[in-house]
Amino acid sequence: MTRYLISKFFYMLLSLFILISATFFLMKAIPGNPFMSEKATSPEIQARLMEQYGLDKPVYVQYFKYLGDIASGDFGISMKKLNQSVTDIIGQTFTVSLKLGFVAIIVSIIVGILLGMLAALYHRRLIDNIAMILAIMGIAVPSFVLASLIQYYFAQNLGWFNVMGFDGPLDYVLPVAALSAQPIAFIARLTRSSMLEVLHADYIKTAKAKGLQPVTIMFKHVVRNAILPVVTYVGPMTANIITGSVVIERIFGIGGIGKVFVDSITTRDYTMIMGVTIFYGILLMVARFITDIAYGFIDPRIKLTGGKEG
Repeated sequence: MTRYLISKFFYMLLSLFILISATFFLMKAIPGNPFMSEKATSPEIQARLMEQYGLDKPVYVQYFKYLGDIASGDFGISMKKLNQSVTDIIGQTFTVSLKLGFVAIIVSIIVGILLGMLAALYHRRLIDNIAMILAIMGIAVPSFVLASLIQYYFAQNLGWFNVMGFDGPLDYVLPVAALSAQPIAFIARLTRSSMLEVLHADYIKTAKAKGLQPVTIMFKHVVRNAILPVVTYVGPMTANIITGSVVIERIFGIGGIGKVFVDSITTRDYTMIMGVTIFYGILLMVARFITDIAYGFIDPRIKLTGGKEG
């Protein structure tokens, strides 16, 4: 297990290096510079700004300096927000996105697993059909479309919630519903298919023949073995929910990292774009790494050493 985790950590660092390099050179490939705007700026002022941010140096010098700054946890200074570091801006805004994402993750896991369990236990009955229809709708409808629909109906027409803002507990309801709809659908389908397979396994039939209580069979044998595919999905889902909140935050006027990211793209704030992209990449890699570790705790039969089963 130790060798396996060290190997995964090494590949995570390699992936991060590739992401940083690709992001840096893609930004450099964009024509123009971040100080070009509708208002004419004199060449002297542009040259001074380029010198201040080190953009007048050769690309390879900028690249190695950026690698060194990233290694020390410094994403640079925002090119549009005066004297504000990208690291500080991410730290201030990510807490809002994290609160929204955390609630959406919890709701997705609980509702998704419950729907999947009900669909499996009542296979080919009304509950199963309703659950799968809801799952298909959750997968088919994009989150930004769902967000606009529920915002229009529940906030603007019925007035049950605020149209925009993120000030109280009720303000979580609509953004969380929009963010968690698709993950709920995926988890429900995964749980249902996995539980149906486990319920027909020989060891479940043996457990029933021994006279074990249905509750014991369900939670000790069925759920524990059926949950592995869900764990596989929860890792990337966690990062996807947090990164996917970019559009949702914009729709509901939530001042999280998503809004900052969109604004940085429209204003061509290169350091902010690179910093947020790399930060999102780190989130996804860490989520996958934690998922790999969770496998061993959920199912002790899984022993990974150097990528081989032992």
